[in-house]
Amino acid sequence: MKVFGADDASVCFVQPTEELRKKLSPEQYAVLVEAATEPPFQNPYWNNHQEGIYVDAIDGTPLFSSLSKFDSGTGWPSFWSPIDKARIVLVEDNSLGMRRVEIRAAASGGHLGHLFDDGPKPSGLRYCLNSASLRFIPRSDLSARGYGSLEGLFGGAGK
Repeated sequence: MKVFGADDASVCFVQPTEELRKKLSPEQYAVLVEAATEPPFQNPYWNNHQEGIYVDAIDGTPLFSSLSKFDSGTGWPSFWSPIDKARIVLVEDNSLGMRRVEIRAAASGGHLGHLFDDGPKPSGLRYCLNSASLRFIPRSDLSARGYGSLEGLFGGAGK
């Protein structure tokens, strides 16, 4: 798994625009554009147990599935694997006096959260995300919302 240096020119970062500021809530903008972190246990998806997918709040790219979501006890939605690793970029983050790995959306460049090596099998990884960086699409709505091709993740047609 390649982790880019924060100054690597090939790393994708979201470009702040007035259009983006209008599209996103203030909390989403702070998280996705300014790399803020929302409070634990005070966000909509940390305890969501519905089947479905989690998409980038900026551009709707499917990023994570409920199939890889687990209860990490941290107060943020946590996953052991993305739907497609090519849809995320990992960036070295040395802020706050610690070395971490930041997760960004490859297409939009939005800040999603951080990656840790204390997750469950089979990956042993914990993709710890901010709910504000995501939108949840329930399994039953995949087709109607334009994500019908992902119904196969759940073994066929939606419930």
